[in-house]
Amino acid sequence: MEIPVIDLAPYLESLENHDCADKNELDLSLKNLCSEVSRTLRDTGALLVKDPRCTADDNDRFLDMMEMYFEMPDEFKRRQERSHLHYQVGVTPEGVEVPRSLVDEEMQEKLKAMPEEFQPSTPTGPDPKWRYMWRVGSRPPVTRFKELNSEPVIPDGFPTWKDTMDSWGNKMISAIEVVAEMAAVGFGLQKDAFTSLMKQGPHLLAPTGSDLRRHGQIGTVFAGYHYDLNFLTIHGRSRFPGLNIWLRNGQKMEVKVPVGCLLIQTGKQLEWLTGGDCIAGMHEVVVTDRTVDAIKLSLSQNRSLWRVSSTLFGHIASDAVLKPLGHFGSSPLASKYPPVCAGEFVEQELSVINLKGKKEVAS
Repeated sequence: MEIPVIDLAPYLESLENHDCADKNELDLSLKNLCSEVSRTLRDTGALLVKDPRCTADDNDRFLDMMEMYFEMPDEFKRRQERSHLHYQVGVTPEGVEVPRSLVDEEMQEKLKAMPEEFQPSTPTGPDPKWRYMWRVGSRPPVTRFKELNSEPVIPDGFPTWKDTMDSWGNKMISAIEVVAEMAAVGFGLQKDAFTSLMKQGPHLLAPTGSDLRRHGQIGTVFAGYHYDLNFLTIHGRSRFPGLNIWLRNGQKMEVKVPVGCLLIQTGKQLEWLTGGDCIAGMHEVVVTDRTVDAIKLSLSQNRSLWRVSSTLFGHIASDAVLKPLGHFGSSPLASKYPPVCAGEFVEQELSVINLKGKKEVAS
């Protein structure tokens, strides 16, 4: 099965030309496009989009800077570490993030029941990847969750850091917002059902860096089997392949992101808001044969061997309430998704994967 590429240009043009107030003002072709967005998110947990506002040059500019950063000595990078803020800003060193499949017993039982060809790779411990968390967008002046809405950290010696991070981050958030609107229409909700809850959310541009010189052996697990706790996750194209996702039917699939496209994945907050109609997509990042081929090519061209993913986590606002919206509130599964404050939900999820309570946890 191939994930379709959705061109966002027609929808963006309709917004510019008509400033549609609700889904009833969209023409039939746009309604069908919205239905394709919601159906693809429901069936695959992933979506490929082409947004004319997010170019391949934008992506490359960001990747170039992040490669330079991750190539810096470890002692330099650790100056941007903020463990007391649950690593929600600044750098997260390798060996900190714990794959959910290592600590979630219910998930482990489900993995055992999978057909062997669809089972994920088995990590041996915490992920051997670095990550940088950068806040994008405005934050609420008053919030119960100050640690989830902290000021960003800027490393010394990177004069274009803030402009580059904010530019790429804001463009990807804009893409998420359009997809969120289209998905809401496709799900039969009001157009702003999701985006109204995203306002001043703790959105995170969170690129990962994996050192392929040290960890470039086939089978190395950079990100163990897991789902994302946020609303929607968006990625620019990485220079090294290795991302596998699981479709709703349980099939494992390697993702190939075309040049100039973005990958969007469903998170747990979307699952909550749709009462389980759209479930959080499972995925992993592993060194594959294709990764090794890309390593050889990079070596021959004397390019960086850090695998950077330009990941952005789009969130529901921390003080907003997660609960099944509209008609999803009367679905048979709605009782599995009781109302919960988004900030509380995030803190609960972080505690499971070893990123909360660092004052008490040494690693």
